[in-house]
Amino acid sequence: MMNRSDFSEYLAQKRTVIETVLLKIMETFMPENTRLKEAMIYSLMAGGKRMRPILCIAAAESVGGTQDHAMAAACAVEMVHTYSLVHDDLPAMDDDTLRRGKPTCHVVFGEATAILAGDALLTLAFEILSSEGPYRIQNIQMIPEAVRILARAAGPGGMIQGQMEDMAAEGVFLDLDALRHLHALKTGALIEASVELGAVLGRGSAGQVARLKAFAVNIGLAFQVIDDILNVEGDPKIMGKAVGTDRIKKKSTYPSLLGVDSSRAYAARCIDSALHALSGFDNKADPLRAIAVYILERKR
Repeated sequence: MMNRSDFSEYLAQKRTVIETVLLKIMETFMPENTRLKEAMIYSLMAGGKRMRPILCIAAAESVGGTQDHAMAAACAVEMVHTYSLVHDDLPAMDDDTLRRGKPTCHVVFGEATAILAGDALLTLAFEILSSEGPYRIQNIQMIPEAVRILARAAGPGGMIQGQMEDMAAEGVFLDLDALRHLHALKTGALIEASVELGAVLGRGSAGQVARLKAFAVNIGLAFQVIDDILNVEGDPKIMGKAVGTDRIKKKSTYPSLLGVDSSRAYAARCIDSALHALSGFDNKADPLRAIAVYILERKR
């Protein structure tokens, strides 16, 4: 397992590389300075953890690949994730005015521009995945599979359906199974796709890909459980957004069903299962192991 210092250095290095490539992609695919481009960059560079693209790269490395094998997919995943946040924050959805400590896209640029910026980020993600330009998937035979993995996770069988179910569930009691299903779609699907993309593009074996998918399912669930806990007892200054919103919107959450302490224990069991899924991997998977522990201990 990586020590805390080495892991912090790993995260910082990967964030820097990812953000550098994201900006280069924006300049390559959108060379003209427009209000749309400004809104897209504003949202992309708003200070996120870059957890999904880092997971993509770390998964590729765990099976013997490199960050170059996964970089196009990692950036595409981050664009899809950012688009989802821009749209989730809209008045018609969650109506949030703060994201990562900054005014949300629609507050700064207006609703129409925010909608279009989200649309543009989503479609640009798939252009990156299928492009033969400088930021392309190295093995072009894998392009259709990469597109399929991301589309499945982002579309009506994944994240979008999860958002629909999340909105419909406001003020409605959900049992634990229903809550797991909702968040497997809304949060888990893109996390799972991030890991699967890295594993596939890093040329992992079928067995390795299956174990990494099991790892991703468990960290995705733990991520959401901790998210729910932070909405109860997190520090808004650290999180960069309001807390207590789940209670105000009368959402079913893990703390509302299990209590905070039992929810934290449940997240810990998920992380144990995730780490067990990596038991057959060598030290190249240490960044993934460290990410799992980080998810359990995170404060934002």
